[in-house]
Amino acid sequence: MGKAPGKAAGEPSPVEHTLAWALRRLEASLGPLRVASLYRTAPVSPVPQPDFLNTAALARTALPPEELLALAKALEREAGRRPGVRLGPRPLDIDLLLYGDLQLEGPELTLPHPRMRERRFVLIPLAEIAPDLTVPPDGARVADLLARLGEGEVVERVEWRALA
Repeated sequence: MGKAPGKAAGEPSPVEHTLAWALRRLEASLGPLRVASLYRTAPVSPVPQPDFLNTAALARTALPPEELLALAKALEREAGRRPGVRLGPRPLDIDLLLYGDLQLEGPELTLPHPRMRERRFVLIPLAEIAPDLTVPPDGARVADLLARLGEGEVVERVEWRALA
């Protein structure tokens, strides 16, 4: 794997810095996080753009899901995300996947995330930190959902230190 332009060997990329910053901010608001490794995938988009870097984080919170979503969106804006082309390039994209066993369908938030079961780039990092976590409505384990997907998109683990 080549290095990102403008970075010395072993140095974190700007995207890795943004992810680490966002995780630190989430941890400051929510308390300790369990964070997966970083994974590189090709974008799921018709818009040409660099590869995506994905991770998953698990937290316990008393915040209602709508407030948790508002926190995520505020961090995205602070990181420089602006409204634009759907599925286009963005500096940070935080998705709420699950909120316990809550099932919710609303204009701003659907839980569980409606496409999480079909995305290896979501299930691989989530299975790393919580393979036995169950997903409503059927209570399927994350590890089992990943096994059912089988091979597909390439999801490559990238070395990094999330909260360093």
